[in-house]
Amino acid sequence: MREIRYIDAIREAQAEEMRRDKTVFIFGEGIGPRGGAFTQTQGMWDEFGEKRLIDTPISELGFTGVAVGAAMTGLRPIVDIMFWDFAFEALGQIVNQAARIHYMSNGQIKVPLVVRGVIGAGQSAGGHHSNSPYPLYTQMPGLKIVIPATPYDVKGLLKTAIRDDDPVMVFEHKGLYNTKGPVPEEEYTIPFGQAIVRREGSDVTLVATSRMVLLALEAAETLADEGISAEVVDPRTLVPLDKKTILASIRKTNRVVVVDEAFSPCGVGGEIAALAADEAFYHLDAPIKRIHSLSVPTPSSPPLEKAVVPSLEQIVTTVREVMNQ
Repeated sequence: MREIRYIDAIREAQAEEMRRDKTVFIFGEGIGPRGGAFTQTQGMWDEFGEKRLIDTPISELGFTGVAVGAAMTGLRPIVDIMFWDFAFEALGQIVNQAARIHYMSNGQIKVPLVVRGVIGAGQSAGGHHSNSPYPLYTQMPGLKIVIPATPYDVKGLLKTAIRDDDPVMVFEHKGLYNTKGPVPEEEYTIPFGQAIVRREGSDVTLVATSRMVLLALEAAETLADEGISAEVVDPRTLVPLDKKTILASIRKTNRVVVVDEAFSPCGVGGEIAALAADEAFYHLDAPIKRIHSLSVPTPSSPPLEKAVVPSLEQIVTTVREVMNQ
């Protein structure tokens, strides 16, 4: 099977869905002739033109609101928010409108909207371009939350998101954009709510999200040299969350460490820890451990940023502690 980059898989998914369905179009800053800040629409302008690649002013509130209205009329807009940090400018449109209209209209109005963009630290981009705010959206009823870790997953999940009749938020870590992986040339989609076991193990479960999946897999390799067998579970979507797969792994290994780059207060790591405590408590042989970024604005300084974000060493050390309890 061919191997392509994560960002190329995003571009392919969008182009394929736009060819398949004439109601799909993209709103965003610099996504026209420029091809996007991350090349996510590179080469698409010549094929789709200005009516389906709509270059917007720097006004997240404005173009997200227009996209919500367009979705309510039956179109399928993709909002390219660039950095999820700036989606806060459009929070009311996403949370008060897109997330609630289907329920508040008694099912009469659908909002087939996709909002996608970049999250994550690791490139010294500072406090306005490095956040991972998906826990906030996970808490909002009416939104589906997608957080792909591989090129295969981002293509399949993004295609599913574009076809979904509900608003779907897609969070893509910029540290993954140049990673490569196998992606079929033939058509495929990935259903929401299906976690995947990235690595089988018997001693401890690592539940990891986004770029942390790659760190967890690397940590599992290091731990294997010490005789510790770590299982790595990637939820892939947070809403819906595949509780069954996560719990089955915890009940098998009897230990769990959650690795999530988002801040810890009220976060996804806390939700997964609560799930383990509520539904797998009597299977646990050690306390549940969580690894998160420190709850401070992400520094621009490379050494300080490194100190703030979860690291390979931190995962390995935490697993050792769990195994010794």
